[in-house]
Amino acid sequence: MPARAADTGLTGERLLERFLALDAFLSEHQGLWRPRPFTHLQLPWETQHPQLAQWLRQRSLAEAESSHNLPTELQAPAPFPHWAQLAARLSAVDKLPSGALHMPPSRLNVDVPGRKWQQIEAFGAALQFAQRPGHWLDWCAGKGHLGRRLLQPGQELTCLEYDPALVAAGKALSDHHRLPALHREQDVMAEDAAQHLTHEHTPVALHACGDLHVRLLQLASAAGCMHLAVAPCCYNRIGSEQYQALSTPARASALRLSREDLGLPLSETVTAGARVRLQRDTSMARRLGFDQLQRQLRGCDEYLPTPSLPSEWLNRPFADYCRHLAALKGLSTGEQDWPTLEQHGWQRLAQVRNLELVRGLFRRPLEVWLVLDRALFLQENGYKAQVGHFCETSLTPRNLMVLAERD
Repeated sequence: MPARAADTGLTGERLLERFLALDAFLSEHQGLWRPRPFTHLQLPWETQHPQLAQWLRQRSLAEAESSHNLPTELQAPAPFPHWAQLAARLSAVDKLPSGALHMPPSRLNVDVPGRKWQQIEAFGAALQFAQRPGHWLDWCAGKGHLGRRLLQPGQELTCLEYDPALVAAGKALSDHHRLPALHREQDVMAEDAAQHLTHEHTPVALHACGDLHVRLLQLASAAGCMHLAVAPCCYNRIGSEQYQALSTPARASALRLSREDLGLPLSETVTAGARVRLQRDTSMARRLGFDQLQRQLRGCDEYLPTPSLPSEWLNRPFADYCRHLAALKGLSTGEQDWPTLEQHGWQRLAQVRNLELVRGLFRRPLEVWLVLDRALFLQENGYKAQVGHFCETSLTPRNLMVLAERD
């Protein structure tokens, strides 16, 4: 399918312009997206915007659920619409140009979940490089499904994967389809990972987490790879407590992002069945009920982190659940009004979910900020970088992609 002229993504000077605008927006409104309603009984911004806070707190859990994935469309009191308008404008990116992929070998998608295969197809269709790649490098490849889909006659494929079971399974699949693929067991964070990248490789990574895709950008640019493509995921899966900015503008930013901050873009929930949603909600409501109890027991109005309990605890009486958590924290519960505490947990869950809609406005802006940091890093290292989305969010919320070619 030919690409529309407007579908170009962000490139060149627009990368820096958008990054600086997002940086100013996120910095100015830190008080809205940093504090988590789950851990704060009262959020700092509520005293400044009491009408908005009261309106959100009075909404039901079902209403919060219906607005969760589209917070910018919520008709809430001012200044929510203003924040939403800015967030939507600053986080908007075009769909990347896409072309028709070659026909895959028969039954290549057997063993690949349908949604994953659709993501692979969309990712591959967006790989519109000026020069035809000669040697694909599937980074954190798993079984190598992405690399095999991209492989065409006359091309080579190397798949790097840490898990030996996945390496073996991937090799068996490549052998079955008689494809010239080399599957290597490799920790990409190890010192010797660099030996697998040369300027002849075209690295691709679909949803490699945190440090894993950052490592690829660093090694690929150092090796002089002619082109590469990355769809980042799980920005919070990093070894350090604080985000290590990659580009010069991001290092100059006043934003200092914690690992918890980096989890904000991932807080958008994907479609789940009724049973899974009920289990998730029950777990959170119980934790919030216990939060109320521990504040009373400790005489301290602060959140107390608790370990996640196995799902079987959700089927036990709420009193037993709280006593167990209290014991883990060295607290004695004594006799309590357990039904009232449990009901309080559900009431607070509705408030938390609705107050979270304010933070939700900043999910995409922060993610675009992070992706632009990666693109600007590549630009500084001699690449023409492009940022856009390769599929709709309904297929995967992590639909942003960085394409880079040697300038």
